[in-house]
Amino acid sequence: MLPARRRLRAGRILRLLATVLILACSVAAAAFVWSFYVTAPWTRDGQVRVQVASVAPQVSGQLVELRVADNQTVRRGDVLYKIDPFDYEVAIASAEAELKNREADLQVKQTQAARREALTTLSTSVEERQQYEGTAKIAEAALQSAKAQLAQAKINLERTEVRSPVNGRVTNLLLRNGDYATRGSVNIAVIDTDSFWIDGYFEETKMAHIHVGDPAEVALIGFDPPIRGTVESITLGISTPNATPSTQGLPSVNPVYTWVRLAQRVPVRIRIDAVPDGITLVAGMTCTVSVGQPGAHRQDWLMAMRRRLTGEAGAGQPAQ
Repeated sequence: MLPARRRLRAGRILRLLATVLILACSVAAAAFVWSFYVTAPWTRDGQVRVQVASVAPQVSGQLVELRVADNQTVRRGDVLYKIDPFDYEVAIASAEAELKNREADLQVKQTQAARREALTTLSTSVEERQQYEGTAKIAEAALQSAKAQLAQAKINLERTEVRSPVNGRVTNLLLRNGDYATRGSVNIAVIDTDSFWIDGYFEETKMAHIHVGDPAEVALIGFDPPIRGTVESITLGISTPNATPSTQGLPSVNPVYTWVRLAQRVPVRIRIDAVPDGITLVAGMTCTVSVGQPGAHRQDWLMAMRRRLTGEAGAGQPAQ
C-alpha cells in the first residue's frame, strides 16, 4: 500500500510541476509575443519611394523628333525630344540684324556728340551739346537691349532640345511626333533612379526604439535577399483630423471610443545602402522594415527574462 501511495503522490507532483511549467511557458510566450508585436521596431507597412522629374519645355512648338521610348534608360543631359526650331532660328536672325542696326546707330550718335563737344560755345549751345550726349546714351541703352534680345533668342533655340535633368528611366510616355508642346506644361516623366528610398510607417508604441543612424533591414515581397539600409530621418509631424475646421470655422473633433486606442503610425525614412543583385526596385513596392540588428530585440528580451527568472530563483540567497 505504501509504494502505491508514494507512486500516486509522485504522479500528482509531476502533474503539478508539468502544469506549472506549461503555465510558465505560456506566460513567457505571451510576453514575447507582446514585446515582439507591440514594442519591437518592425513593421509590414513599408513602401519603396522615388523622386520623379516632371519635364516641361521652356519654349512652345511642335515636336519634330522624339528620341526616347517608354521605359528607356537615359542619362542626365540626354535629349528627350526636339521642338521645331524654325521660329527660333528666325528670331536669332532678326535679333542679329537689330543688333547691327543699333551698333551703327550708336556709332553715328557718338560721332555727332563728339563733334558738338569739340565746338566752342560760339558755334553751338550748351543745350545742344547735352541733347546730343543724351541721344548717344539712349542709343547705347538700345544696343544693350538688342544684345539681351539676341542672347534670349539663342537660349530659346537651345531649349528646343529638351534634355533629361536626371539619370533615370522614362515612364508612361504618351508623346508622339507631331504633338504640340506648350511652354511650362509637363509632358514627360523621368524616374530618378539615384533617389530610391524606403518609407516605413511605424506605430508610435515602437518609436522609442528607433533613432537616426540605426541600421535597418528591408524585406521586399517576392524577393528573398534583404536590402540593407540606415534610418535617415523621422517625420516630426503628421496630419490630425481634429485640427480641420468645419464649415462654420469651428474645430471638427472626431468621436472616439475610449476603450479602443489605435496607435498612430509615424513615417520613418530609410536610406538604401546596398541592393542585392537580382532585385529591381520599383516605386510603390510594399515591404517589411526592421530597425536594429536582426533579432537584436529578441535577444534583449530573452536576456531580460533570464535576469528576471535568475533574480526570482535566487531571491533570499547570497550573491555568488
